[in-house]
Amino acid sequence: MTDPTILLFSYGTLQQDEVQLSSFGRLLHGEDDAMTGYTTSMVEITDPEVLRASGKRFHPVVIPSNNPSDEVPGKVFHITEKELKAADAYEVSDYKRFEVTLRSGRSAWVYVQA
Repeated sequence: MTDPTILLFSYGTLQQDEVQLSSFGRLLHGEDDAMTGYTTSMVEITDPEVLRASGKRFHPVVIPSNNPSDEVPGKVFHITEKELKAADAYEVSDYKRFEVTLRSGRSAWVYVQA
């Protein structure tokens, strides 16, 4: 496996062991962080593979907030390019990948509302 040099921020189901195992074939070790200036909403998932992996019909999705003090807590994972493509395949069309600066100052990929 190549070095996990890509940062991926997860506030939702990508933190679940069963989703990580089905998407990446391994468990990821994350560090606490947060997205500032965002809040969460919920989106209904209809993709059978995502429903099977997550076990959840409704998933959180982040949206920009008008309040800069709003925060969405989550985990930062160090992943490979191949694993980023696997995360892209897991996320449904309600999400798009976007690069953000986290509270820690690190830049990471995250899936936001499409």
